[in-house]
Amino acid sequence: MMFPAVIIAPFFVLMICDCSAQSSHLFILSGQSNMARLDPEISFIPAIHEEYGAENATIVKDALGGQPIRRWCKSWKPAQGDELEATGDLYDRLMEKIQAATNGSPLCTITFLWMQGERDAREQHGDVYEKSLAGLVAQLESDLGHEGIHVVIGRLSDFDLANETYPDWTRVRQAQVAFAEKRPSTKWVDTDDLNDGVNKKGHVIKDDLHYSVAGYKEFGERLARAAIDLIGD
Repeated sequence: MMFPAVIIAPFFVLMICDCSAQSSHLFILSGQSNMARLDPEISFIPAIHEEYGAENATIVKDALGGQPIRRWCKSWKPAQGDELEATGDLYDRLMEKIQAATNGSPLCTITFLWMQGERDAREQHGDVYEKSLAGLVAQLESDLGHEGIHVVIGRLSDFDLANETYPDWTRVRQAQVAFAEKRPSTKWVDTDDLNDGVNKKGHVIKDDLHYSVAGYKEFGERLARAAIDLIGD
């Protein structure tokens, strides 16, 4: 199914300046359901504000459950065939939010926090996932006018390590780690222990696709710690 693309032309270049000046750290959170279900106000934002001060942090979140990376990465290509095409429409929507939030203000650093891959694992696109991540980050760097942005990736959990219902689950996990370990200024965070406990509906879960209430709080804290560590390096 094709999705309508949102066109933004031209893309904008953010002003990156010395962190000692009056400037802000930009944090961009995006991905599918486990990012969509994360409430940054509970754990991510408090940790960032404690570290940098509320006046020195700009936080943009745009995520949508069940979506493949091709809705962000415009250079995405399947390993075989051509029946599927990249749309990039969710990327364009994200960029609109970034532009509105920054509004030409000077920035100190840019950190991209990404939690996605479940849909690609289900559709068996693990072979191209690492390349797709690289394409998405390069896209951001080009459109934001800043090379070497910080990147934090939430690795897929232990939901389907047997690859029974999501055939490329472990392949996408491996691609996420490989990308993070090859690229400077990049970290991945573990989510294997976040999907046990009690979910938002009050149900007890074990190795679930989504996280528990406590799991989402911890996830936000892990993302924040990883971002702070990268910025401090």
